[in-house]
Amino acid sequence: MTKLTIVAFDGTRHDLDVENGSTVMENAVRNSVPGIEAECGGACACATCHVYVDDAWAAAVGAPEAMEEDMLDFAYDVRPTSRLSCQIKIGEALDGLVVHVPERQA
Repeated sequence: MTKLTIVAFDGTRHDLDVENGSTVMENAVRNSVPGIEAECGGACACATCHVYVDDAWAAAVGAPEAMEEDMLDFAYDVRPTSRLSCQIKIGEALDGLVVHVPERQA
């Protein structure tokens, strides 16, 4: 199991043990993390699973690909570490990953 922490907008931490190969979005939905709407179900066709990758993890997670960048144009309050959580696949290299949920989704 890999550790994932999702910090809700109100500061509530959701410390999760997650399966490698799953996405941050899947785990947020499975654990009822508030603020992750995931309207498209992970198809990278909306911006309702937008998160901010913690600065300490930005390099490990990497930059979004072109399709994800296009969808981030529709997200609320995009920042340099913005990502769609459906596009962040969990693996051993991301053990301990921390992401933050924005105030609202697009």
